[in-house]
Amino acid sequence: MEKLTILTDAAKYDVACTSSGAGDSAPRGSGIGSTADCGICHSWSADGRCISLLKVLMTNRCVFDCRYCVNRRSVDTPRVAFTPKELADLTIQFYRRNYIEGLFLSSGVDRSPDYATEQMIRALELLRGPYGFTGYIHAKAIPGADPFLIDRLGRLANRLSVNIELPSEQGLKQLAPNKSKRAILGPMAKIRDEIVQSGEELVRYKSAPKFAPAGQSTQMIVGATPESDLQILRLTEALYRKYRLKRVFFSAYIPVVEDTLLPSLETKPPLLREHRLYQADWLLRYYHFSSEELLDEEDPQFNPLMDPKCCWAVRHLELFPVEVNKASFEMLLRVPGIGPVSARRILRARRCSSLDWEDLRRIGVVLKRAQYFLLCRGKRPAGLIVSERNTVRALIDGAPVAQAEQLSLFGDELRRPQQLEEAATECFMSGI
Repeated sequence: MEKLTILTDAAKYDVACTSSGAGDSAPRGSGIGSTADCGICHSWSADGRCISLLKVLMTNRCVFDCRYCVNRRSVDTPRVAFTPKELADLTIQFYRRNYIEGLFLSSGVDRSPDYATEQMIRALELLRGPYGFTGYIHAKAIPGADPFLIDRLGRLANRLSVNIELPSEQGLKQLAPNKSKRAILGPMAKIRDEIVQSGEELVRYKSAPKFAPAGQSTQMIVGATPESDLQILRLTEALYRKYRLKRVFFSAYIPVVEDTLLPSLETKPPLLREHRLYQADWLLRYYHFSSEELLDEEDPQFNPLMDPKCCWAVRHLELFPVEVNKASFEMLLRVPGIGPVSARRILRARRCSSLDWEDLRRIGVVLKRAQYFLLCRGKRPAGLIVSERNTVRALIDGAPVAQAEQLSLFGDELRRPQQLEEAATECFMSGI
């Protein structure tokens, strides 16, 4: 239990899963059930089900000295390690008790990348072999490991990931001197090639062994180094294009260790920035945007008051409004309030008859945003006054505006929410 507590806590900073487990503050004996926060995280399967995974490190012993890492060798922390049999037993017992449906396994670099990878492989061989576990396994490939070991790991896991860690090579040299761009991108290319080859073999032979059938992903830390959102987005786009990643995860830097090269321990994690990067990543993958459309050298950072798609639309008002009964699929995707699903529904529905505003509401279009950029049968909604200022005010996110200033019950001047909204609008308009 002591090992489990230490190694699941050390694994929580890896965000290549949807969410980390959280304990319940209810006192013991007050009810039934257990919500111990021992590394249970959640992800989604290909068919849309939410599944629980045991998220754990093989060991927190590490020969690397990455300055941002809670497990770096220069940090005074209890060091423990699971044996392959211990980890396999733990996983299968959790599965039999219906705590989990799969495993997310990573490891510190104990002794060497090859040795750490061998330990992970032995644990997965026990699960896949004697224990007969066929469930979902996500394994972290360690940069610098032998390609043969990476190949073996990919034959045992459903998904592999190699963390790129920081958005630039200069950042790696400063904060992770034991890692290099080549050591990280090499395994990525190896995994990409093996996935392609495995797909070709499966076309010829149904019984051919699969290699990481769920693909590969990566993670990068945001806020530990001074790279702009534009640099991060360009890198993300290049990773999708060159290495065929399934997902790039962003992790807002959380100050856990003190170092002169890192932000202060009192610095708050840039969670809103992380959120904007995830929104932009969605636009790259599903909305046919490019990084150069969303940001440029003059505006290299995302605006905190507005999501990237709305920000792009406001800066390109010359392209709008578009007629919903004639617009192409690509143009519909660029209208705030319309996503891929609703855009396809529009294309299907307008084959039968021309659409009006009530039809769009039934289809699922978010008219609160879309109405400023659309025409239905050549008309706007009745009574709608369209201006640049009204459009900006309608598209500003509520949450970031509410965080702009803390309301006080005891101050001399109590600012109303409407006043806050007007202040945010002025701030955004001044930047256009």
